[in-house]
Amino acid sequence: MDKISKIKVGIQGGLASFHEIASLFHIGEDCENVPFHTFEQLVDAVENGELHAGLMAIENTVAGSLLPNYALLKGKNVQIIGEILLHIEQNLMALPGQSIEDIKEVYSHPMALQQSARFFKQYPHIKLIEADDTANSAMRIAKNKIKNTGAIASMRAAEIFKLEVLARSIETNKRNFTRFLILSNNEEIKQRHFAHKDLNKASISFALPHEQGSLSSILSIFAFYHLNLTKIQSIPVIGKEWEYHFIVDLTFENQKIFEQSLDAIKPLISELQIYGIYHKAKEHYHSNNLKVKQLINVN
Repeated sequence: MDKISKIKVGIQGGLASFHEIASLFHIGEDCENVPFHTFEQLVDAVENGELHAGLMAIENTVAGSLLPNYALLKGKNVQIIGEILLHIEQNLMALPGQSIEDIKEVYSHPMALQQSARFFKQYPHIKLIEADDTANSAMRIAKNKIKNTGAIASMRAAEIFKLEVLARSIETNKRNFTRFLILSNNEEIKQRHFAHKDLNKASISFALPHEQGSLSSILSIFAFYHLNLTKIQSIPVIGKEWEYHFIVDLTFENQKIFEQSLDAIKPLISELQIYGIYHKAKEHYHSNNLKVKQLINVN
């Protein structure tokens, strides 16, 4: 089998989206980022082998968990092989030669608008309008040369689409991070990613009977094995009132101990699914720090 020379990575959103920025930081400029409109399409493409890997946002420190994305992993033959932490920085941009006072409307993804709402309180003349994507909002302004209109997007979007940044880092909460999962079923990619790394994090899902103390018993077992529970999320079981799947992230120092804990909880649970055992992120990237080597002509 020929070795993979260019990794094909699925991302939600297109050029200059935060998914693309995360991919370029972590995987590198030699990868081929393939845009998808929805996360469901992305996960299906990873499962079907159309992609070597895929990136999917799973939680944000301001907005919380992306519950629909957790649900997408349920029952899928897709493995989590890693995670990426990206410091999200939002920027206001428009066609060159305009000031903030000239701007009447600003377009962006609802999350970006929410994260920047406090900044715009000082500019009540500006109307905030929801759009499908941060980068696409910037691209539309550039392509159509729309004046008196701004977009909230990454610095990469401003550079690529040749827009002028009117205000940088306008997000209200400066500790705004998004966690992305790296998904893959490709054996070569998994071996590359896991090489020389001690696996110390796992994401799993299980169902519990609707009985008093059932969840408490599971958590006690995790505590007994000295596992650190970094996240627990419940998702309703469709068609079974008041029953839930629990999605849990665990960190550990010894993978064998983690596997022993799974053996201990199996008699108490049903439908155990291991989404992935991987290496937890040690550092984060700053979205505004990614520079564009060559501007792309969008005229």
